[in-house]
Parts: sequence; structure tokens; C-alpha cells
Amino acid sequence: MVKKTKNVLYYEGIGRRRTSVAVVRLFIPGKDKTAMVGEIKIKEGEMRVNGKKIEEVFPALYQKVLYLKPMMLVDADNRFCTSITVSGGGMQGQLEAIMHGLSRALEKTDKEVIRPILKKEMLLKRDPRARERRKVGTGGKSRRAKQSPKR
Repeated sequence: MVKKTKNVLYYEGIGRRRTSVAVVRLFIPGKDKTAMVGEIKIKEGEMRVNGKKIEEVFPALYQKVLYLKPMMLVDADNRFCTSITVSGGGMQGQLEAIMHGLSRALEKTDKEVIRPILKKEMLLKRDPRARERRKVGTGGKSRRAKQSPKR
């Protein structure tokens, strides 16, 4: 017997920053203004990060301003049900990876209109900065030289 597949429509964007990777999915809500993501029901305008509400993961006001910036610029803050899976790095790296992933996913919804707006705000560009690797003979740091003996 052939399994019936649900026609779930979503836009996906992958954002990266340092060692953090965020997979962002923007689901188009159904008639009841919700979308099913696994066993979790997400309301229209709601964002979930690894199954939790985004306000629980990033509670500070400055964080809210950052992760909502791409949505506010294109007036899409209450248009989608958003599911985010983020891993690696720390709080700030994950937050910036989410911003990058959101921007990439929003760009796919309407490329001609949204891309110039997000590009002007530098939200589509990946921040390539990462921790410099440790070099041999530097005493455990990447640039520090070993102290030379005085006698």
C-alpha cells in the first residue's frame, strides 16, 4: 500500500555564524492559522527554536529586536509559522545564525521584492569570522610566542 504524503509547503533557509548552524523553516499556515511541525502545533506568527518558544531561548529585548529584524523589514512578522533548529556555538552565534537563516528563507518567498531590502541591510551576507586555530609552539594560544629564557 502506498503511503499518502501531506503536501506541506515551507521555505527553508540555512544560516551560519562561527560554529553555529540554524535551519529555518517558514511554514504557510492552514485555514485554522496553524501548522503542524512533527507533533508540535505552531500558530501563525509564532517562532519555535528546538521545540521551545523563542522567548524562552532568547528572553532579552535586544535579542528579540535582532531575530525579528528580517521579518519586520519585509512586513512578514505574522505571516508564517516558523520552526528553527539551531546547534553549535554560543547564544550570540546562534542568534546571528538564526537571523541569517531567516533572511535566506524570506528571500525565497519573493525574490524580486525582498532580496534588495535584505541585501541593503547586509542580512544575506554570511559573517565569515571564526576563531583562529591554535598553532604549534605558541604556548597554547594562536598568536602568542613562547617566552624566551633569560639565562
